[in-house]
Amino acid sequence: MSSEDVVGKSTGETTVNTIVNNLAEEAKLATQGVKAPGHAILSVCKSLVAGGVAGGVSRTAVAPLERLKILLQVQNPHNIKYNGTIQGLKYIWNTEGFRGLFKGNGTNCARIVPNSAVKFYSYEQAASGILWLYQRQTGNEDAELTPVLRLGAGACAGIIAMSATYPMDMVRGRITVQTSKSPHQYTGMFHALSTIYRHEGFRALYKGWLPSVIGVVPYVGLNFAVYESLKDWMVKTNPYRIVENNELSVTMRLACGAAAGTVGQTVAYPLDVIRRRMQMTGWKGASASIVTGDGKNKGLVEYNGMIDAFRKTVRNEGFGALYKGLVPNSVKVVPSIALAFVSYEIVKDILGVEMKISA
Repeated sequence: MSSEDVVGKSTGETTVNTIVNNLAEEAKLATQGVKAPGHAILSVCKSLVAGGVAGGVSRTAVAPLERLKILLQVQNPHNIKYNGTIQGLKYIWNTEGFRGLFKGNGTNCARIVPNSAVKFYSYEQAASGILWLYQRQTGNEDAELTPVLRLGAGACAGIIAMSATYPMDMVRGRITVQTSKSPHQYTGMFHALSTIYRHEGFRALYKGWLPSVIGVVPYVGLNFAVYESLKDWMVKTNPYRIVENNELSVTMRLACGAAAGTVGQTVAYPLDVIRRRMQMTGWKGASASIVTGDGKNKGLVEYNGMIDAFRKTVRNEGFGALYKGLVPNSVKVVPSIALAFVSYEIVKDILGVEMKISA
């Protein structure tokens, strides 16, 4: 055998050994819970997809109630056309037909899909980071997230998701409340974005951002904290023997989501009303059936900020105005939040993504 054959054979063996060693190392990392870069990226994408699907499913299911809630929030007290949920839905059906019940839902889904994707993923990352810091601080590697820590992780996720998609929420509000008499007939999300930008400036796209961010802290924070804490409590205590193999049924997870949504929206609802009203200001010549009055005139109220909006709303319409639309919103939130959480977990399970949300 020539020296060249020996060198070639040695080189070939080295190459094979390198490949085998790399595969073995990757398999070892996998068993230790460390994922290769490509796998990690795929996992992130799957998590984002699961969050987006969860948001789209949950919001479309309750779109008529979502629209009614917004209409009630900004309805002129001098020109009230409906007071209750059933009456309001009938009015929309009679004046705008079936499509009127879903007006703005396309824009809402265009907003909520990325919002939900970012929110769920941000929560997982924030929860993991907070848990890591908590374990280091306490010196207990087996420590778990407390309800307060989950609240903090949910608040971080809510702020990130809200800020990233706020202009689309602003536009969705305008499209939802517009009627045939509205001064601007927005034909879609991008048309509304460009129209508001041209006529009212870039800052108009973030009207009501502050109360939104303040409101999202208790809302999203409580949603995650209550949902995850209830799930953990049920798995650990197994009341009435409802848990099998440390897994909750879909029905019980829906119940946990419903409880979480009810608590979160009740606490944060007044801030949602103020946000919506601030978004409507600057819409010059808007229909009198949409804008609010100042108690003396039927003209558009101008707000100088969040505190001013609270003060004028309570002074002109009473404290109860801060909870306008609460009933349809409550009916909406219960299935919406429940469907969002359960859809997210089911889609992640289908895609084969490891659950991190209860870390």
